[in-house]
Amino acid sequence: MKKWRELVRLYQIGKTLFDYGLDELIPARLQIWPARIARKSLFWLKNRHPDLSRGERIRLAFEELGPVFIKFGQMLSTRRDLLPPDIAAELALLQDRVPPFDGRLARKQIEASLGAPIGELFDDFDETPLASASIAQVHTARLKSGEEIVIKVIRPSIYNVIEADVSLMHSMASLITRLVPERSRRFRPIEVVEEYRKTLFDELNLLREAANAIQLRRNFEGSRTLYVPEIYTSYCQKDVLVMERIYGIPVSDIDALEANGTNMKLLAERGVEVFFTQVFRDSFFHADMHPGNIFVSYEHPEDPQWIGIDCGIVGTLNKDDKRYLAENFLAFFNRDYRKVAELHVESGWVPADTKIEEFESAIRTVLEPIFEKPLSEISFGHVLLNLFNTARRFNMAVQPQLVLLQKTLLYVEGVGRQLYPQLDLWKTAKPFLEEWMQRQVGYKAVINAVKEKAPFWAEKLPELPELVYDALRQAKMQQHQVQGLYQQFAQQNKKQGKGRFLLAMGASLLLASTLLLGMDKTEWAMSGLILTLVVWLLGWQKIAR
Repeated sequence: MKKWRELVRLYQIGKTLFDYGLDELIPARLQIWPARIARKSLFWLKNRHPDLSRGERIRLAFEELGPVFIKFGQMLSTRRDLLPPDIAAELALLQDRVPPFDGRLARKQIEASLGAPIGELFDDFDETPLASASIAQVHTARLKSGEEIVIKVIRPSIYNVIEADVSLMHSMASLITRLVPERSRRFRPIEVVEEYRKTLFDELNLLREAANAIQLRRNFEGSRTLYVPEIYTSYCQKDVLVMERIYGIPVSDIDALEANGTNMKLLAERGVEVFFTQVFRDSFFHADMHPGNIFVSYEHPEDPQWIGIDCGIVGTLNKDDKRYLAENFLAFFNRDYRKVAELHVESGWVPADTKIEEFESAIRTVLEPIFEKPLSEISFGHVLLNLFNTARRFNMAVQPQLVLLQKTLLYVEGVGRQLYPQLDLWKTAKPFLEEWMQRQVGYKAVINAVKEKAPFWAEKLPELPELVYDALRQAKMQQHQVQGLYQQFAQQNKKQGKGRFLLAMGASLLLASTLLLGMDKTEWAMSGLILTLVVWLLGWQKIAR
């Protein structure tokens, strides 16, 4: 039954893509003959929207296919340096202009989740949504105490839609793994799909989003660079989230930002700073930073502050991943390709038997021409793509834990370049990474480690005299025990030495007795044998004790 549902969904996806004529957008040189034959065999599926632009057709197809495709479109919309302007502009509408569902259904869902009529909980609830996205939509209201709030509600039946799409993706990943096992070992499609599945379903749990937002707000409390709205946890459930209403300029509205007198260069640079701070300082980063989730405060435009919402997707990195990433970035900035190659091997991202010299040469061949451009003109997306294609030749395995980070970095660069096309991401990030590395390996690291352990040692300090006394007493007792064991060993060794001497004497007597027997001196020979036996018994007794 599950396989049948997946086949039905696969047909629906294909039908939607063909209905909007997206197959016509594929260049002829990329249309392999099996694909052309398969397309002609589905002759009843034709482009039903030839009057629409290609950007509109792509956007509408993604909207019809649901949240998984909408999320993909959101990510593409930030890459205006990679997409034609007309397509990027249409996909940008997916960020917060997805068709809403009925506000009356939202009201019923909120009341069912919170267990009371909306009128008893809030004032001025507006059934017309303020914004609508792929997974949820937002309504405005007021708390009884007067604070303005927004209420986020999960779309009805969204779980089944996402489960069907992710199940289909998992089946396709399993098929790819069986058909091309060599490439699958590098790309790890099943692991990537599982990571994506976990991310999507984490986003469906608004209690998790509330916890993420509280953590992110605490990390940037009092910061001039990022503000995170307050969460009202008393009203939060798995499918309902209530938070402070904020007023800001959408980061995608360049005209409004400029009209407000925003320092665009500083705003773009602070976006990069916020990203690297979250990753390397906090190990906790907002991983869905598309323009629909980012606003800019109206206040102090000369010293602009970002406002981040929708913390359903966050990423974390362990200490080793952070260290390797920072060193990789710095090696890129310094064009130290050998260091890049060594780090890929040390981290386990490429096999340990990779020849460093060959890997270094391949990286230099691909990246050196890119760096001939001014740094402000270099797209980090292009660099990552070229590096990935190079590392793939050396059996680089996909790291699922870095997928979110890579996506978020592309978001940040895309948004930053929209705000300030001359943004030099490299120049902005390098001082931050150098300082972070100094804190990890320099004298600052020692100071930070002492500060970190100070509360522990302060707690243990009153116990120190007793601990020292106990340690000295135990050391003295262990010394006596060692001396006793040494004496026993010496005595045992002495006894075994006597035993070995007697055994050797017995062997000599045996040889002498044999010679006497050959000389027909039987009585002497028998006496020697008896004496040999006695000596051996004594020697064995000494050794066995």
